[in-house]
Parts: sequence; C-alpha cells; structure tokens
Amino acid sequence: MTAHTHYLWFETKKRQEIIDITEEVEKQVEKSGVKEGFVLVSAMHITASVFVNDHESGLWHDILHWLEHTVAPWDPKRYKHNDTGEDNAAAHLRSLTVGHEVIVPVTKSRLDFGPWQRVFYGEWDGQRRKRVIIKVVGE
Repeated sequence: MTAHTHYLWFETKKRQEIIDITEEVEKQVEKSGVKEGFVLVSAMHITASVFVNDHESGLWHDILHWLEHTVAPWDPKRYKHNDTGEDNAAAHLRSLTVGHEVIVPVTKSRLDFGPWQRVFYGEWDGQRRKRVIIKVVGE
C-alpha cells in the first residue's frame, strides 16, 4: 500500500471564501502513483470546511447566503462562545454544518467523481494562515 501526504496552505483575503482545490487534489493523486484507492481531503482548522459540490458561482452565492441567513448569522452578540473574547462562533457552526473533510475514490489514477463534482475549501473565518491535508492511500 502506498500513502502520500501533502499540505495546502491558505491565507484568504476575505473572512469567508470558497476555493476550488480540485486541480491540486488531482495533482497530488498523480504524484502519489496510486491507481486504486482513496484521497482524504481535510481542513485542519475548526473554522473551515472541505466539501464536494458543483463549481457554479450562483451556487456559491447561495451557500454563503444560506450560511449567513439560516445556519449561523455573523452576529457576535448571539453566541456564548464569543463571551471568551472571540467573535467567530458562527464560523465554528458553519464548519460543523458543511463538514471538515471528504473522501474521494481514486480509480485508474483519477478522482472518481460524478459529472459536476469538484472539491472545495470553505473558509469561514479567514485572513490568517490555515492548512488542508491531502492524503492519498491505495495501490
């Protein structure tokens, strides 16, 4: 069995961003030499997410709107966590809702996706250095 690990680093310009990282994941699968297996892509911070969805700007707008207006509005006074001096409780809740990792099958040395699927990094409390682990495992 082969294992390959790579870290992606981010420092977003905005507090919230969605970034398509599919090409970097594909590059690491290729670099690993794995023909059949899995790739784990996981945010290593509790205020970020990794998810699979469609690369469509209207959908990204809808996701951000849904998080802000339904899941966890950015209202620091609203959350007990923010009594500690933080202001990012909403980011923690958004990460819990969207999820912090995905596992994608690798078949014949390629990500085995459905027709519109891509891998995304969701930053919910950015403008500081954060990372994602890409771990490819298989044969």
